[in-house]
Amino acid sequence: MIAVTDAAPSYPRATRAAGQQTRRALLNAAGSLFTERGIAGVSAAEIAREAGAFPSQVTYYFGSKEALFVEAACRGVLHAAAEVERAGARTRSPRAYVRAVVQTAVASPAVLTFVEAGLLVRRKPELAPLVRDAVARLHAEGERAVAESLVARGWQIRAEPATEARGFWASIFGVAIERAADGEAFDHATAEATVDLVLNLYTEPDQGRNGSAADGRRRRRD
Repeated sequence: MIAVTDAAPSYPRATRAAGQQTRRALLNAAGSLFTERGIAGVSAAEIAREAGAFPSQVTYYFGSKEALFVEAACRGVLHAAAEVERAGARTRSPRAYVRAVVQTAVASPAVLTFVEAGLLVRRKPELAPLVRDAVARLHAEGERAVAESLVARGWQIRAEPATEARGFWASIFGVAIERAADGEAFDHATAEATVDLVLNLYTEPDQGRNGSAADGRRRRRD
């Protein structure tokens, strides 16, 4: 399971318990407000008010509103990934697993917020390490989840777990960008198309290593 922390590699000044609590409160408030309205729709003063802190503490603990946004977005997508893993663990067949993880991922507003953070660091390269670290953790934990949830159950996959994990998140982020560009919520048809795409990553082709074409079709119907 992904362990989400409040570590701050860029501004590690919250060393005392009170400071750590204030920093965490700012992250919690920022995560909710940014997810609802985006970075442009939220001020540092609003975040501080929601957190019970002073606006100057946003700068003190994070350096800028943009840095707080990126860190909150990274934290949020890792929380979302943990929920994706929990959703998959509750299923009993490959198709049910893929549908659960896809629908849970695309339903999370944290995914689009993270995409926005990824685009923001193109003009704020000093914040890029936060995003790179989050992506690396998504891939590493996704690889582990694939091995534990799929391979351990005897479900066949086409490639190595690391490749499957990267393919999954690439699909999810791509769909999030597409829907944002359309200005629409994620719809059922797109969800089903993504399920089919990811299912093709996770399951063997009809002529699989361990079965006939009929066996492959039965696995996909599951």
